Amino acid sequence: MERTIFSEDHDIFRRNFRQFVDTRVVPRQAKWREQGVVDREIWLEAGSAGFLCPWLDEEYGGPGGDFLHSVVVMEELARAYESGWAAGLHSDIIVPYIEAFGTPEQKKQWLPKCASGEVITALAMTEPGTGSDLAAIAMTAKRDGDEYVLNGAKTFISNGMSCDLVVVAARTENSEDPHRSVSLFLVEGDRPGFIRGPKLEKMGLESQDTAELAFDDCRIPATNLIGQEGGGFMMLMQNLQQERLTVGVMSQAGAEKVLEETIAYTKERKAFGRPISKFQNTQFKLAECATEIEIGRAFLDKLLAEHVAGKYLVKECSMAKYWLSEMQGRVVDTCLQFYGGYGYMLEYPISRAFMDARVQRIYAGTNEIMKVIIAKQMGL
Repeated sequence: MERTIFSEDHDIFRRNFRQFVDTRVVPRQAKWREQGVVDREIWLEAGSAGFLCPWLDEEYGGPGGDFLHSVVVMEELARAYESGWAAGLHSDIIVPYIEAFGTPEQKKQWLPKCASGEVITALAMTEPGTGSDLAAIAMTAKRDGDEYVLNGAKTFISNGMSCDLVVVAARTENSEDPHRSVSLFLVEGDRPGFIRGPKLEKMGLESQDTAELAFDDCRIPATNLIGQEGGGFMMLMQNLQQERLTVGVMSQAGAEKVLEETIAYTKERKAFGRPISKFQNTQFKLAECATEIEIGRAFLDKLLAEHVAGKYLVKECSMAKYWLSEMQGRVVDTCLQFYGGYGYMLEYPISRAFMDARVQRIYAGTNEIMKVIIAKQMGL
């Protein structure tokens, strides 16, 4: 189906970013996977070219685009099988907390550097004993004069080793209600008491540095509080709509790329004297995948247009995160089978796509939590 959500400006932006990916990202991917982290240069290069935080106002050093420019970035990275460089996490999940809820001073200090790539961000919510249940956060932030003292641990933090600034969720003492005692803080990467644990070894996302973080009497100025004390839970809830939509975008684009390459592969690979694309089983399975992808695209593009228009879409974005990530898993698994033994080899992108896709059903709230949210929005 023809897509109608993008303007000519978005199309130009896509052409420019695709060239950037082909020339600056793809040649480095093998190195990044081997070292387990992307080079810092890519952040600076992308920032200089206007590819980070593309929705950010020019007042804060951004290009002045919109969220659909970010969608282009995510789609083109999926086209290149690039799952390690967490540009979308930085630009569209973390930085929006500062832009939406930060003080004028915080915005002036951090937003230009986030857009330029000088500052890499991370989001520290998940704890060793707390995943999707944000109200159960155990990390504490106690007020001590003009400072807060942070104590606790976070885990599975993307950009954990390379980040310069972390948005941290911690429990303050302003209320006994767990939903009113979570606050958000900005923690600079060089603060005493901020300790980076070892980089975690993962099944997929090889070049995305994921780490455990510890805060041991880590003191930060009270001015590092984002928004109001106790307002963290509501801020998280407001931004999770876009975070879950972002997972949907990556899932959809990833499925589309895998299907495209699998169709081409089945036309080339032969069995019993003819291309395997000529077998009815191949045709039926790929037809099923193509149908699911078309359904996903229609639903997602409608949500993207409504999200950019500012509509409240908590239920629909939870549906998108749940269904599209499940769909991606089905498509990648089906397509990998057509590669036979080669699909199990890491040198083939389909193998990495299979491993990378699995986490989509886990982070940004597990798919089981998405179903709980959907049910509540239905009045159940």
